[in-house]
Amino acid sequence: MNLELTKAEEKVMKILWSIDKGLIRDVVKEYEEPKPAYTTVATIIKILEKKGFVGRKPIANSFEYYPLIERKQYTNGYMRSFVKNYFSNSFKNLVSELSSQEDLTTEEMEELITYFKNKIDDKKKK
Repeated sequence: MNLELTKAEEKVMKILWSIDKGLIRDVVKEYEEPKPAYTTVATIIKILEKKGFVGRKPIANSFEYYPLIERKQYTNGYMRSFVKNYFSNSFKNLVSELSSQEDLTTEEMEELITYFKNKIDDKKKK
């Protein structure tokens, strides 16, 4: 499955993840002003169906749409693709780039170190 979404597709998925399921009008209702046209959202949902991200079931004279992929699954796939395409498939290169940014505070770097130490300890216990 291609895990890359356009910004518009990603917006619809974020809405569906937050509401779990809904009609097109329910998705449109969740947008901030100016809201997109109903037909625009319908087109995006149709594309997401073809990509395998969204399923549907008939409800009266319409369809109820729901995510077929979990947010975490999408995020993991997106991050792996991002690291592969921009950091030579190396998380070390990503962290190195982030840590070299001048706006990263010492406290944030210490939080990262603590986070990774805890992850290492968890993996060693398995």
